[in-house]
Amino acid sequence: MIFSSLPFLFFYLMAVLAVYKLSPLKLRNLVLLLVSLFFYGWGEPVYIVIMFLSIAVDYVHGMLVERWRADGRKARRAVASSVFFNLAILIFFKYWDFIASNVNALTGLGLPVLGLPLPIGISFYTFQTMSYTIDIYRQDAPVQKNIVSFGAYVTLFPQLIAGPIVRYKSVAEQLENRREDLDKFVSGIQRFTVGAAKKVLLANAIGELWEQCLASEGLTAAGAWMGLAAYSFQIYFDFSGYSDMAIGLGRMLGFEFLENFNYPYISKSVVEFWKRWHISLTTWFREYVYFPLGGNRVSKAKWIRNILTVWLLTGIWHGAGWNFLLWGLYYGLLMLAERLFLGRWLEKLPNALRHGYTMIAVLLGWALFAVEDMGRLGAYLRSLSGGGGLFAPVDGYRLRTYLPMLVILTIASTPLMKHVWEKLGERARSVLLPVLVLGALILCTASLVDAGYNPFLYFRF
Repeated sequence: MIFSSLPFLFFYLMAVLAVYKLSPLKLRNLVLLLVSLFFYGWGEPVYIVIMFLSIAVDYVHGMLVERWRADGRKARRAVASSVFFNLAILIFFKYWDFIASNVNALTGLGLPVLGLPLPIGISFYTFQTMSYTIDIYRQDAPVQKNIVSFGAYVTLFPQLIAGPIVRYKSVAEQLENRREDLDKFVSGIQRFTVGAAKKVLLANAIGELWEQCLASEGLTAAGAWMGLAAYSFQIYFDFSGYSDMAIGLGRMLGFEFLENFNYPYISKSVVEFWKRWHISLTTWFREYVYFPLGGNRVSKAKWIRNILTVWLLTGIWHGAGWNFLLWGLYYGLLMLAERLFLGRWLEKLPNALRHGYTMIAVLLGWALFAVEDMGRLGAYLRSLSGGGGLFAPVDGYRLRTYLPMLVILTIASTPLMKHVWEKLGERARSVLLPVLVLGALILCTASLVDAGYNPFLYFRF
């Protein structure tokens, strides 16, 4: 079940909000746990077992860390055990077949390739549960002694399958004491609607152009770059839209989740881009990998190692494939280049040139990310450089067809409309807001009723 679906909007969500709001305050975490387990088990009931196991193991490890706090060695062992358990689950389900296939190809060992379906959202909730024991060990948050409340944190359905990654210390207090009032609930509806419009009305519309370009025979340079532009918009409005919906749903339930996107396509460097894109993931790797390795307070050689380690892990976190490793290495090298020498040169350029450089770098990165087959990726990269010609009549037809949408997407990916909205008087906003929210919900519903194309790109992570 995904948020941009009619069963979620008109059945599950309505039922959950009714049951949740009618429940006594002391039972609301239990309600959240139960409805979240139902949400997760909608598509793959068998994987609820993993969820129960994850809750039990990490709850126990948190208690052990607290009990052994005076004995640093035992406490560290408990943290290490928790991290090992979570990584073992992630590696088994997400990476075993990739590892086995490559080992078999290199050595002929014949390791079994299991072909197990990937548990939805496993990359997100394993990172969240790892953050719990680490936060307890660092004393960044109190241990959670109520297993129901801890289970509600692990399974919290608004961000369960695609983030944002909610670190335990950011919601520890909210699990026990959260503000729920009409203003916050209405704000949640508004934020959810913005996310739904991004996903259904924008991402889905431009995603079809990407699919057409990717499937083209004899793709030209113009078609290849047009396809990457379409994909860059699709993944941004798809994923940021989902994050908006998650934040909105959280507010309806009394939670405040941290922001996950901040207009990344206005960036003037790759470093800035990654401060604005998928903020919860970059924050997680910075706090739980980069800083423990020493960050930048080490020798230059170790600092380079730290940067490359973080970005290779970031790449493989997204998927079990060589293209994701290449994508992570690509950004690791770009980060190093900008911090070592390229950044100083970029600062001397006009903002337009800096932005142009960043967008070309990001578009090339999306090629590595989106095309998972290595042979197909090589062909696509050749098309970008003109290997299949520069322009074809079909490119002109696609550009004319999608140009209005591309213009809308370009404007929507900047803060322009936000600034326009803020300049309106409070009275005008109070009149327009309910009209816009209702109109967006009607359009989204109409689009979903008639939808033949409604993918969710981060669903598989």
